[in-house]
Amino acid sequence: QVSLVESGGGPVQPGGSLRLSCVTSGFTMEDYAMGWFRQVGDKERESVACINSDGSTAYKDFVKGRFIISRDNAKNTVYLQMNSLKVEDTAVYYCYARRGADSFWGQGTQVTVSS
Repeated sequence: QVSLVESGGGPVQPGGSLRLSCVTSGFTMEDYAMGWFRQVGDKERESVACINSDGSTAYKDFVKGRFIISRDNAKNTVYLQMNSLKVEDTAVYYCYARRGADSFWGQGTQVTVSS
């Protein structure tokens, strides 16, 4: 059974940092592109960052230079290091896995940036 479980969210002050983790099971993570999306309320879910199976990465402009995505295939885990957090980064952050037509999602972890 496929599972993606995010953790590491919570409250943080502007300028602070958080590290999100996504532990996966039930599929061979090293064969999948992994990434993070975020969603605010009923707004459309938006991509944040992704890391391909070859380790190449891509970021949305609004997180470039602040967020770092990484993966540890031996631990079946993908990370999102979030630095210099802003109030507008407040959202539920979702981990996903994708390979061809297959895609899997986690349940999300709330990140709240507030003073």
